[in-house]
Amino acid sequence: MSTAAQTSLSKVPEVTLIFWIIKIAATTLGETGGDAVSMSMNLGYLISTAIFMVIFLAAVTAQIKAKLFHPILYWATIIATTTVGTTLADFADRSLGIGYAGGSIVLLTLLMGSLFLWHRLLGSVSVSTISTSRAEMFYWVTIMFSQTLGTALGDWTADTAGLGYTGAALVFGAMLALVVAGYCCTRISRTALFWAAFILTRPLGAVVGDFLDKPVSAGGLALSRYTASAALFAFILAGILLFRQRAATTAH
Repeated sequence: MSTAAQTSLSKVPEVTLIFWIIKIAATTLGETGGDAVSMSMNLGYLISTAIFMVIFLAAVTAQIKAKLFHPILYWATIIATTTVGTTLADFADRSLGIGYAGGSIVLLTLLMGSLFLWHRLLGSVSVSTISTSRAEMFYWVTIMFSQTLGTALGDWTADTAGLGYTGAALVFGAMLALVVAGYCCTRISRTALFWAAFILTRPLGAVVGDFLDKPVSAGGLALSRYTASAALFAFILAGILLFRQRAATTAH
């Protein structure tokens, strides 16, 4: 059978530079948007998490039921995972009193467990194998755990470790640079590097989001959460509309 006949289009995008740029912007929007609802609107972490969880479940259901790759639907689902991740992590860390360290450990365990179970049942966690609804469900559950973990890690690094938002951003940026170096200069598993980059972009977005909207006295720029969220949303939408994203191919 020819190579063309052995491949089909996925409902996730091809991993390119624009993918990572939009991903970082989306995770930053998740932080500012989540904080806008839970803090600026004074709805609290629990109610905000319930609202975003409903949106997340609706978006994931639409994404899984879709027959083809739709960039706007895909990125709407990503944003839904990162907003619910923001308020869920804040609820666990602050309202339940688990703390940043405890929350990070719990979420890292859930993330690793999701990847392990996914690999154990389906044989691979590569995005190039996401060709069934079952694989898609594992993909989105894993992403939600990674987005939630990212919020806890970002807060832990910036606050508990005392690095501040710019210091934490530099740390996560440096770690991402190491992942890029690994991609360019080594034969480390591309799947492992993808998930490492995917996980690290979330705490980077979290601390950048906090830097934008936290008070100047806390090391932020004190921008309106609504303004920052609107600007990030416009940037993401422009990236989707101006740069054509192709669906990734899945090998059979």
